[in-house]
Amino acid sequence: MKKIPMRRCVVSNESLPKSELLRIVRTPEGEVKVDLSGKANGKGAYIKKDLEVLKQAQKKKALARALEVEIPEEIYQEIASILNE
Repeated sequence: MKKIPMRRCVVSNESLPKSELLRIVRTPEGEVKVDLSGKANGKGAYIKKDLEVLKQAQKKKALARALEVEIPEEIYQEIASILNE
């Protein structure tokens, strides 16, 4: 049986399979990106693929705290458009 990689959502604090989460990464240059491959270089934080969780993340500034950098509004909009697909 193959092991399923588990990651913790920075908003809801639930451990979920990596496939159910979206990775946001702060690159070594300090840029914030949505990492769809899950392999981008830099400090990563995971959030559940759910619009309610995204709203909570924005309100609580959970991603900013986890990545130790201010998150631009465009990133939240990009995540919302990915979740709406």
